[in-house]
Amino acid sequence: MKNLQTKTTVLVTGGTGFLGVHTILQLLQQGFEVKTTLRSLAKKDSIIKALEKEGITDFSSLSFIEADLMSDNNWDQAVKDCDYVLHLASPFPAQNPEDENEVIIPARDGALRVLKASRDAGVKRVVLTSSFAAVGYSMNTKDHVFTESDWTDTDTSSNISAYVKSKTIAEKSAWKFIEKEGNGLELTVINPVGIFGPAIGNITSTSLDVGVSSILNGTLNYTPSFTMNIVDVRDVVDLHIKAMLHPKASGERFIAASEGVMSFYDIVELFKKERPQYTKNIQTLEPIGKEFYKKISNEKAKTILQWNPRNHEESLLASIDSLMTNP
Repeated sequence: MKNLQTKTTVLVTGGTGFLGVHTILQLLQQGFEVKTTLRSLAKKDSIIKALEKEGITDFSSLSFIEADLMSDNNWDQAVKDCDYVLHLASPFPAQNPEDENEVIIPARDGALRVLKASRDAGVKRVVLTSSFAAVGYSMNTKDHVFTESDWTDTDTSSNISAYVKSKTIAEKSAWKFIEKEGNGLELTVINPVGIFGPAIGNITSTSLDVGVSSILNGTLNYTPSFTMNIVDVRDVVDLHIKAMLHPKASGERFIAASEGVMSFYDIVELFKKERPQYTKNIQTLEPIGKEFYKKISNEKAKTILQWNPRNHEESLLASIDSLMTNP
């Protein structure tokens, strides 16, 4: 048992990722003891350098553990003495693999490995980062408003990517484990849409690379008529921490999405208007392709957890500013 003077300890898996380093930053700023897992300890310097750029100078409350989602090694040490676990780590392929199991198995087995270790160590609650991919990728309709009660159907839906399958299967497996073998371990799941916001140091994300960098450097030589649901990384972290601590969050899913949608064309026009100094390479072509978007409700997170996400414009401008000042 910890005494009242002991800090609350949180394990963050996937500390080298975009969401991971932002999560570590906010936890340290809020006074938590933080442990994070890396596939290789050689990567810890990149985290330290990124955090230093954000003003962190005292690293006495941060420790690193080498652990891989595909191995049992060190997970008992990773979760030891932890009150909570934020399981962010999951494979995100640059392209669809020839064998979808290359993505599905690590995502599913990794989640179960973390849950089992957490249960055995007496962790109070695990917050699992799933994805909107597990919610709304098998119903192609503009009329439906997606909520946490929706699930992607990986059994009957065609043209679903390996990544979408991996997030859906991993989350369903996690809920099944809690029901059958959890032994009192609490689970909460966060389902984010495309995550944008400021890069920390050189740690970026696929969303930033595809949705912002490709526009800025001119490699995207057309403007697809694709409309995105967006959320700021800082708000995703805030939602994880709220879900970690709030009594009513146990056993719940929460969609992480800011209000409304934004098209690639809208993003281009925003950058040209608000950050013209960065837009000399932007292609100015008319939108092509069929416009498509999904209506998503974030009311559950707002109502239960008093979550208040930033708007799209603030998040996207923070994205471009960070990328241009951290070349």
